[in-house]
Amino acid sequence: MKGVGAAATLSMIAQMAKAEGKVKVGFIFLGPIGDYGWTWAHNKGREAIDAALGDKVETVYVENVAEDASAIPLIRDLANQGCKLIFTCSYGYMDQTIQVASEFPDVKFEHCTGFKRADNVSTYNSKFHEGRAVLGTIAGKMSKSGVLGYLGSYKVPEVVLGVNAFCLAAQKQNPDAKVKLVMIDSWFDPPKEAAATDTLINLGCDVVTTHTDSPAALQILEQKGLYGFGQGADMSSFAPNAHLTAIEDIWGPYYVQRAQAIVDSTWKSEDTWDGMKEGTVVISPYNKAVPADVAALADAVQAGWKDGTYDIFKGPIYDQDGNLKVKEGETMTLADLAVIDWFVKGVESAA
Repeated sequence: MKGVGAAATLSMIAQMAKAEGKVKVGFIFLGPIGDYGWTWAHNKGREAIDAALGDKVETVYVENVAEDASAIPLIRDLANQGCKLIFTCSYGYMDQTIQVASEFPDVKFEHCTGFKRADNVSTYNSKFHEGRAVLGTIAGKMSKSGVLGYLGSYKVPEVVLGVNAFCLAAQKQNPDAKVKLVMIDSWFDPPKEAAATDTLINLGCDVVTTHTDSPAALQILEQKGLYGFGQGADMSSFAPNAHLTAIEDIWGPYYVQRAQAIVDSTWKSEDTWDGMKEGTVVISPYNKAVPADVAALADAVQAGWKDGTYDIFKGPIYDQDGNLKVKEGETMTLADLAVIDWFVKGVESAA
């Protein structure tokens, strides 16, 4: 019996040693992992780490974290739990991430969509605006009224950039196209998203794109017999007729790469901004309602982003007040796009 007990003790010690040898990776999520949009896509990336690195890592997460000071103790708690790498997955965690990172210099942090870095803080982003140009191309061509809706969250560069790319691409197909914009001051609030969509419809919008995280807007469009686009993931199951396509966020490869760098002790502070070329931005299959010629135009935009022959932010570009912001022949740099805070001509605030 003593031999059995000793064997059991040795087995337990071996298991504990194995667990202690794992690299712990933490995630701070904006919404619920079941939002079927932004957070759902990031959680799929977390799951990709588990699948790819197996026994080398352990991932943990906190969901529904507000973008205010209350995030600080939650980020700090992940560090205190022993996480060696922490991803904070929304723009509004930028200053909180920097603060906690200063307290834990041996922990590595990755902030999504921000621009503040440190020796132990990297930033990463996705060129969502490339996808917005595809959606704008489809919307500009398919809208009967020429009045398009944009459901936004906050006036942060990512959203402003998306609105502008969508509007400019739509105007390439219909120079008279207008974009009605409603901001709801939330990333995930299905009732607010639904109410704002109703507002846009009442203003004459027959195609609505969303920069919020639930399928609520699409469900309203489905009821009204109108069209829209998914955000962050393919949402066609929620609105099979209204959903023309979606921007899918593919975070898995990046998350696996960065976690592997921690395992290999090769992690360095970097700024990464990938798009269609790298497979971070993907367009969902087109609805059968999208005519073949429109699909061909959308495919051409995708191909152009990938081979560098297309850029929606090539001048001339005017702002809402008619001021020339980008001269003819010039193209906005990524550095300019990362901090953009003005809307292009044709964007009109609806609320």
